[in-house]
Amino acid sequence: MDFLYTEEQRMLADSLRRLVEQAWTRPRRRAREAAGRLDPAAWNALAELGVLGLNIPQEAGGFGEVPASLLPVHLELGRGLVAEPVIPSAVMGAALIGACDAAARERWLPAIASGEHVVSVAYQEPGRRYQADPNDCRATRDGDGWRLDGAKHLVWHGAAAHAWLVSARADDGATLLLAVPADATGVRVTDTPTLDGARCARLDFDAASLGADALLARGEAADAALAHALQWGTAALCAHAAGAMERLLEITVDYLKTRKQFGQPLAAFQALQHRLAEMLVAKELALSMAYVAVAALTEPEPAQRRRILASAKLETARAGRLVAQMAVQLHGGMGMTDELEVGDYFKRLTVADLLLGDSAEQLAVLEELA
Repeated sequence: MDFLYTEEQRMLADSLRRLVEQAWTRPRRRAREAAGRLDPAAWNALAELGVLGLNIPQEAGGFGEVPASLLPVHLELGRGLVAEPVIPSAVMGAALIGACDAAARERWLPAIASGEHVVSVAYQEPGRRYQADPNDCRATRDGDGWRLDGAKHLVWHGAAAHAWLVSARADDGATLLLAVPADATGVRVTDTPTLDGARCARLDFDAASLGADALLARGEAADAALAHALQWGTAALCAHAAGAMERLLEITVDYLKTRKQFGQPLAAFQALQHRLAEMLVAKELALSMAYVAVAALTEPEPAQRRRILASAKLETARAGRLVAQMAVQLHGGMGMTDELEVGDYFKRLTVADLLLGDSAEQLAVLEELA
């Protein structure tokens, strides 16, 4: 896979960086966090730039870009700590629906690409950690439609979604994927802020009534579509984390060049230069793993694709911990305060480790595939 930016990708990355520097300044990010809801202006700005329709086919209102295009976009979003639901909706949701039938694609993808609809993949169940196969969430036939019972938790930006893409177990044991509108009856949403300024939700379904057109996929097709969505989300998350590390390193270098001790900048001390070198190596490793993760999306062998993505996610998390912890340490006591931007990056990199399978989960995948 060629990772040299095309002219279009370079222009998009430059435009996105300018947008993020203007609209995702620290005060604006904090204001959105305090509001606790999706900012329509920020979301529409991303849609107008083409971020939301990047990998959606042209016939569905998107740009039909190849997986490699995830890299420049999500590096920039990570640099700016953009917390809007780009990955859960425009990456994971679009990938899941794109793996379903033509009717589902025609119904949902144009609205996702335009930013009109936000979707979120609801697959995790309480008490089952990162297991993707549904167990307690059950879907049964109800006339021509469906009845949904059970719960999903840790639904990424679940409260902002116009619809949830829910995995459930049918009476015959098959996996079902259902599109559940946010205004469906019998659904209770509990919205919760996350450590990094984003949001997640718990969805409780109590005889939720769905129409016949709610079914997106069934059986092996549903399992494959869900796995496809999680893999695309993992690759985008690796790029996002690498971008956050890149910007955090820049912030730390600037601080050490400015802050003085014993009449000279902290950056002049050899011991601190060694720390910066370690951070740089870790950041470059994370960037390389982001390249590897995006390249894995075109790997035809499923087991090999899972292995590559698990390795990339594991190494990205390790690099993120090192960069974040050293950045806090090099800022001294100020690094522990909420007023300093370094703490925002520390939190984002901490959460990135936990999303879509933490390090223990990635090690378990590698052990399973060994």
